[in-house]
Amino acid sequence: MSAMESKTARLTVLVDPAKKKAFEQLCARQDITPSQVVRQLIRNYLAEHGVSYGAEGADPTAAEQPGDAATSRRPRKKSA
Repeated sequence: MSAMESKTARLTVLVDPAKKKAFEQLCARQDITPSQVVRQLIRNYLAEHGVSYGAEGADPTAAEQPGDAATSRRPRKKSA
């Protein structure tokens, strides 16, 4: 999907400051924003794993199989 998406949601990612700086500098040299790169990475990752998105009523987890990372996470421990 190369067209601008109609709705956006914020994704906060924590990253090492040195990696962030290097990433931003590389993006600037390539005349592309970090957000554009991250959106492309996400699209590629979803495609690689056969996950569809964007269509009304589409289940974005439909392609996941038991044991996939999204379904095999352990529940977080509750603090006492």
